[in-house]
Amino acid sequence: MTAMKGDSEDSIESMRPSSLQVFANSSTLHGMSHIFAYGHMTFRRFLWTLSFMGSLGLLMFVCMDRVYYYFEFPHVTKLDEVAANNLTFPAITFCNLNEFRFSKITKNDLYHVGELLALLNENYQIANPHLAEPEVLAFLKEKANFVNFNHKQFNMTDFYNRTGHDINEMLLQCTFRGEECFPLNFTTIYTRYGKCYTFNSGLDGNPLLTTLKGGTGNGLEIMLDIQQDEYLPVWGDTDETSYEAGIKVQIHSQDEPPFIDQLGFGVAPGFQTFVSCQQQLLQYLPPPWGDCRSEPMDSEYFSTYSITACRIDCETRYLLENCNCRMVHMPGTSTVCTPEQYKDCADPALDFLVEKDNDYCVCETPCNMTRYGKELSMVKIPSKASAKYLAKKFNKTEQYIADNILVLDIFFEALNYEKIEQKKAYEVAGLLGDIGGQMGLFIGASVLTILEIFDYLYEVFKDKVLGYLLRKRRPQRSASDNLLSRWR
Repeated sequence: MTAMKGDSEDSIESMRPSSLQVFANSSTLHGMSHIFAYGHMTFRRFLWTLSFMGSLGLLMFVCMDRVYYYFEFPHVTKLDEVAANNLTFPAITFCNLNEFRFSKITKNDLYHVGELLALLNENYQIANPHLAEPEVLAFLKEKANFVNFNHKQFNMTDFYNRTGHDINEMLLQCTFRGEECFPLNFTTIYTRYGKCYTFNSGLDGNPLLTTLKGGTGNGLEIMLDIQQDEYLPVWGDTDETSYEAGIKVQIHSQDEPPFIDQLGFGVAPGFQTFVSCQQQLLQYLPPPWGDCRSEPMDSEYFSTYSITACRIDCETRYLLENCNCRMVHMPGTSTVCTPEQYKDCADPALDFLVEKDNDYCVCETPCNMTRYGKELSMVKIPSKASAKYLAKKFNKTEQYIADNILVLDIFFEALNYEKIEQKKAYEVAGLLGDIGGQMGLFIGASVLTILEIFDYLYEVFKDKVLGYLLRKRRPQRSASDNLLSRWR
């Protein structure tokens, strides 16, 4: 009887469903109930197992692909045309291509900078007298007579300021949105072209000017005299003299300093140049989606980061390290280079840095920047009909007007701006959505299904592991205790 009772208990135990079968038949995970059905393994259960494993394999492959794509941090670029009621007019910086006025050079100036400007040789003699016109040669002979001359202290900053072209003499006419403007509306700034001028700089507490319409007549129009009679004679290749005649112009935002020797465009005398521009707002993504710089600028010279500010800051530090001085146009309070340092160290070092050294000055693109696209066109001035009038008006000859006068007209093409923005192409929400969609497609699972699996694993752990530990800690009953319990 005892044997029959033991056999019946074993058969009942074998018919009792396992915890996995119970979970599979109650789970929302599709296919599990068919795989772990009650009873023996059948061909149908085998096919369901193959289908489930194949679907699970495809799911893992697709999910890995989506995760890999997410960690590529892709981005897309959005271009939008935005209409505006008014636009802030950009800063306009211009420089005469001639740095120093010939008539303003004194004997003391010539003594110190004559060799730098290739006017004198190392012996303080006129370098190439055969190239000079008679009046120029006579002027130089008088200035270069250093017999019994006691030279005085020389300052490069004062020299640049005193001999640079004066806006009061260059500016013949100026209008902004049809209203007259004056030299006091221009801010003096120094660049590698010497003494330059910026309109609408926003400095010294001046409010920024705006424009309410697009098209010519609604921007800045200036007439300039480039004063070719004041140009230095060119008798050698130096960084301080120019082969060209005209001005260099840069259109930029008020937040960035001009970098006109690298980014400016030329305007020639004898022409009226129309510059139609459009404001562009660019927004880039920081790493890992992009490579722009979002951190503030670590500089003692500039507070706002821009590529031009970074370049000027870098060039200044480069000259301070290599020449122990800075050029006049560079920021800071360090010692300004002497003419000898300009010639022997500063000019060659800066030329090498700009043209050859690509590793020292690495300036990242800022995450937010303003740029101005431009289209140029020009017409000849003066016309034959206006030549005599202009000559009489400015008390110059017709030939002088043709050789020296230019008109620059800068305006917005339309009262709108382009917004170019980088956006994340694939974010966490998209990744989770894709994985969730693939889980639903292949195995019919959701987040709650995953919680069910974790809940089942927790129950198994609690039943098997914790139960085993509890049983192990429970004290074993001795044989004498068992006998006593039976007798009772």
